Amino acid sequence: MDHIAELAGKDSLSRRYFMEMSAKLSLGVGLSVPFLPRNLKAEGGTAKNLIYIYLSGGMTHLDTFDAKKNSGVMGDTELLDTPVDNMKMGMHMKELAKQADKLAVINSMSSTQGAHEQGQYIMRTGYEKRATIVHPTVGPWAATLLGESSRVLPDSVVVGQSSSNAGFMEPRLSPLPIADPSGGVPNTDLAVAGDRFDRRMEMASKLGQQFVSKFKYSGPESYVEYYNQANKLLKSDELSAFDISGESNASDYGTGRLGQGCLLARRLVEKGVRVVEVISGGWDMHVDVSTGTANKLPELDKAVATLLKDLESKGLLETTLVAIGTEFGRTPDINMNAGRDHYPAAYSCVLAGGGIKGGTVYGATDGSGKKVKSGPVTPEDFLATIGYGLGLPLEETVYSPTQRPFTFADKGKPVTKLFGA
Repeated sequence: MDHIAELAGKDSLSRRYFMEMSAKLSLGVGLSVPFLPRNLKAEGGTAKNLIYIYLSGGMTHLDTFDAKKNSGVMGDTELLDTPVDNMKMGMHMKELAKQADKLAVINSMSSTQGAHEQGQYIMRTGYEKRATIVHPTVGPWAATLLGESSRVLPDSVVVGQSSSNAGFMEPRLSPLPIADPSGGVPNTDLAVAGDRFDRRMEMASKLGQQFVSKFKYSGPESYVEYYNQANKLLKSDELSAFDISGESNASDYGTGRLGQGCLLARRLVEKGVRVVEVISGGWDMHVDVSTGTANKLPELDKAVATLLKDLESKGLLETTLVAIGTEFGRTPDINMNAGRDHYPAAYSCVLAGGGIKGGTVYGATDGSGKKVKSGPVTPEDFLATIGYGLGLPLEETVYSPTQRPFTFADKGKPVTKLFGA
């Protein structure tokens, strides 16, 4: 109790938390319910939506956005010039090179996490992975700090995954998982007739409410709400937002899951979904990096280039922040299997739209792509930059069910120089 009382003399949010927790204690309510601030829009970029394209496995920076003149580290990849003098790309990035004026390339990313699971975790949550807690990704954070929408469509969606969670936040904030972007929302065909289905949902809701009433715990109530939201979506016309089969330019994005995922993401933000993550695997290139990049990079290039054009033509680019992230880079040295290994010391990420200043290269590595020589950016900083673009209040504290304080991106510092005309 002492640590709660100490909050009374701190900032206004802490005082509000102190008042709430005092009321809960005096009324005999358990302490397992987190305090979640709402509607705290802060200054930042102009983005209302986010499309976060995450390349799982570790995208090679030298073959993409940090190409070098040093032939000793480039392997079979040739240097490609862009209309932006200091922005060089690998030879497979032809379409994005044409849109260099829309991109802010960060070539000074650096992480301490050299394993896939830990690296992906921090790049998607802004926190190092711990055994004692699960941290939320951007979608639940945005819903918590900016408020949930009243729409039938979910506030956040993750494409390329079959499951999701909201971390320590309430389960109803979990992003809707779409494993196959071409398959729409899974399990939408009712196994029983409509009236019978409604009766089953009503029974499930009553059972959940009985549990909540008995144990005074919000977890089951949030799950009930999550399923209620899913039920509303299932019965609404909004379900068609996930159907990309009628999109006339679907082939422009490419037929692979990354391209179709980007198409679905564009369609969803157009319909008002705030945060869409598109997860693409296959970027772990320990063997034959030349063939790997030849297979994967044209798909990425085509998908993102088309996405940016599409958003711009629909008047959505200024209000949609597009991010490309990955857990680490690949070694400048080609290994004995003609591949590149994990390399967290230096890698690249990209931002566009949402108030980002295009035609920008931020930070730099040395001539071999081995060391960050200027403008280092950590995963926490990258997530904070995304949060800044969305107008999230980065200093606001949210408490977990165990009363541990957290901020978005773990107090990372946003790279504000990337925003502006």
